[in-house]
Amino acid sequence: MKKPLTAQTNTISLLAEVSRALNNEEDITMVLRNVLSIMSEHMNIIRGVITILNRDTTETVINESFGLTEEEQARGRYMPGEGIIGQVVKTGKSRVVPRIDEEPQFLDRTGSRNRINTEHLCFACVPIKAGREVIGTLSADQPVGNEENPSEKPGETQQNESQIDDLVSTLSIIASMISQTVRIKQLAQEEVRDDLNGRYNENKSPFSSYRSDTTEQDEQYDNAHRPDNIIGSSKAMIGAFRMIDKIAPTNATALILGESGVGKELVASAIHYKSHRSEKPFIKFNCAALPESIIESELFGHEKGSFTGATNSRQGRFELADGGTIFLDEIGELSLTIQAKLLRILQEKEFERVGGSKTLKTDMRVIAATNRNLEEEIGKGNFREDLYYRLNIFPITVPPLRERKADILLLADYFVEKYNRLNFKGVRRISTRAIDLFMRYHWPGNVRELENCIERAVILSEDNVIHGYHLPPTLQTAESSGTPATGSLQQRLDAMEHEMIIEALKRTKGNMAKASAQLGLTERIMGLRVRKFGIDYRKYRP
Repeated sequence: MKKPLTAQTNTISLLAEVSRALNNEEDITMVLRNVLSIMSEHMNIIRGVITILNRDTTETVINESFGLTEEEQARGRYMPGEGIIGQVVKTGKSRVVPRIDEEPQFLDRTGSRNRINTEHLCFACVPIKAGREVIGTLSADQPVGNEENPSEKPGETQQNESQIDDLVSTLSIIASMISQTVRIKQLAQEEVRDDLNGRYNENKSPFSSYRSDTTEQDEQYDNAHRPDNIIGSSKAMIGAFRMIDKIAPTNATALILGESGVGKELVASAIHYKSHRSEKPFIKFNCAALPESIIESELFGHEKGSFTGATNSRQGRFELADGGTIFLDEIGELSLTIQAKLLRILQEKEFERVGGSKTLKTDMRVIAATNRNLEEEIGKGNFREDLYYRLNIFPITVPPLRERKADILLLADYFVEKYNRLNFKGVRRISTRAIDLFMRYHWPGNVRELENCIERAVILSEDNVIHGYHLPPTLQTAESSGTPATGSLQQRLDAMEHEMIIEALKRTKGNMAKASAQLGLTERIMGLRVRKFGIDYRKYRP
């Protein structure tokens, strides 16, 4: 039965709120509580439970709940195979009890159902996985059917089954979305147990590695933890570095968001090389670079003779990434057909080559990136909703350059050194005027545009200094810098002349004779110009 439009809209709204809760809240305990609260508002559930597996004792314990008292929650402890929750942990498969009162294996260990009528109550439990490992469960109680009139009408059974299917499907998506948060909670609890055993410093907080909401911690962020391939010390970038630190040690799928040119591929590379997969392949693939007919073969591989020109069998990118990481750039450009196959790989870790019938397994981590608003693309029908929520488990937003202007000079210095080497130049500094233009510009092309500007300026420089007039016209126009032009032509010429005299005095360390010679002026004219502009040449002497 097709889900009504209103139900689809409510599901999208629910998942969007869950996604925002995961992105906006740093306290892990509050994240899980908020998720259960959102579920209760949108799904008409009586109670919801998140359990976490204790890997030392193999016991599964209720960690957060909605609709349970503290005493009832404390009773919720299950060994593998014990009750419905224990079976889900043991098998890694979802379980549904359409009517609690008719299921003998339903333990009700918490005792919370003793105070309500369970005749029309459905219980669904789905596993929470990190990769292929079950780390906990998500479960919910939801009324089904007509509680006031127990006799079922024709078609009502089918309607109930559809409601139960929707419940399981929604729980599975939410479980996938919160898996990274649950993994962090599990690791934090293990740290606490290790701390009690004396393996860690007594003053270490169980969540010390995961909270980043204070200025003090931003200031104390260790340079040693920063990715080697990313330059930046602004607060916005430190926030991104902390997100990389959180996701890197896990197997969770990551979605990197940001405008074109911000360095999403560098973030993906940093995640891979800070993970336990760092010694394995890091495969990069741009989904917008090839037509759909070729993309399928490139990603999944093909068998000999599967199409014209397929003279040999060929491994696809997913096979090549086995044990490592695959980075799918511009994921929003994939067709719906390819999206469906990608969803299967994310869920089952298996696929078939083009023209092949043998199912292949792969153990790889997926990191995707896009500069599109995927929620808008879902609304337009261009992107699969279920794939979005599989990818959006742990989103990382890379800030645009205009929001991290404190990093502009660091990046500029790096690019100057890079293009000095490549072009056999010796640029040693950037003029004050050029720096002003850098800081005023809005950088629609982000870091990539800055790099191109620096490369051009290094090539044009003849005195080992990057001046304002070496920069592209887009940076020098009043409109692009947000500084409307004022004054007459003579005033603007005077401003340029003033800048050139200052630069000459800086180069010659305040030597008027050498500065006038560099500018092609006599010493008398140089003296007149210095007096005209009120320049004190002595302050440039060492």
